[in-house]
Amino acid sequence: MAEAALIVCPGRGTYGKAELGYLRRHHGDKAALIAGFDRLRSQRGQPTISELDGAERFSPALHTRGDIASPLIFAASYADYLAIDRARFQVAAVTGNSMGWYTALAVGGAVSAEHGFEIVDAMGENSQAGEPGGQVLLTLVDENWHEAPGHRETLLGLAEAIDARGDCALHVSIELGGMIVFAGNEAGLAALIAEAPPGPGREPLRLVNHGPFHTPLMRGSSERALAQLPAAWFHAPEAPMIDGRGHIWRPFASPSAALHDYTFAAQILETYRFTRSIQVAVKEYAPERIILLGPGDTLGGAIAQALIAIQWRGLRSKSDFQELQAKDPFLISMGREDQRALVTR
Repeated sequence: MAEAALIVCPGRGTYGKAELGYLRRHHGDKAALIAGFDRLRSQRGQPTISELDGAERFSPALHTRGDIASPLIFAASYADYLAIDRARFQVAAVTGNSMGWYTALAVGGAVSAEHGFEIVDAMGENSQAGEPGGQVLLTLVDENWHEAPGHRETLLGLAEAIDARGDCALHVSIELGGMIVFAGNEAGLAALIAEAPPGPGREPLRLVNHGPFHTPLMRGSSERALAQLPAAWFHAPEAPMIDGRGHIWRPFASPSAALHDYTFAAQILETYRFTRSIQVAVKEYAPERIILLGPGDTLGGAIAQALIAIQWRGLRSKSDFQELQAKDPFLISMGREDQRALVTR
């Protein structure tokens, strides 16, 4: 009997130097799919996915741009989804992180693969030309993934105080397991970096080529998306999808207009609670496996930390999670060569 799997779609920041050539290495059998994506890019006068993935060297200035990274990641993630062995795994539910929500729409069957790619392509270009500002990531947990008592509350209070200053804008962008991503304008981000108290993890990290996603600063981006990307592309999903609020979009019970509005309004303008989406998914659907699509595997830690926070399967620490993974991996990352073969045909 096939195992029930939660499919997780990664967001920006997952296609790095090590992932260059990902499509060529893993998806030579999907030439028609990639060619279709290439045609859509060519029609808009953009470099194709094949050209970008097949570049001689990785260029941070190029490959991390929103209009480049987003369609690359979508293509790699969706191709990975198609490579999952359906005789061994059935899709229990789908979720994603930030940009990964757009991929989740295609994986969950709420939009076609082509329309999903067009959404990602348009939103990547939209964000690249969009509102000024960015994101900063801060760590809340120690080396064994235990959250430092009171540190989250301290940071949230500091962010609220900074946002209240006349020249500053600062908001919670993404709740990411044992991490939190803040987004704001340059004054707000500078104040956060300067004033954030020492935490249990690394220093605050400014995310390269990231805008002030999931905040009211993206109002223009939201308005452009609602005007440009048709509601007619959307329909009820074929598999349950858990969004950035932890809300479940169920087959046969999800109005397409509401899904369109959420995707291009609340999903862009409000905090993306990835932690909650994972926790809701495992509680509601009790998957036997979590399959994290590639490229990359940087989201694995955040997924594990979200599970530890609710002591899923008795997990209380990083060492508990590592022991579970060593015995029989519950979380399988397709971006890892040692785990990919566990789920592919």
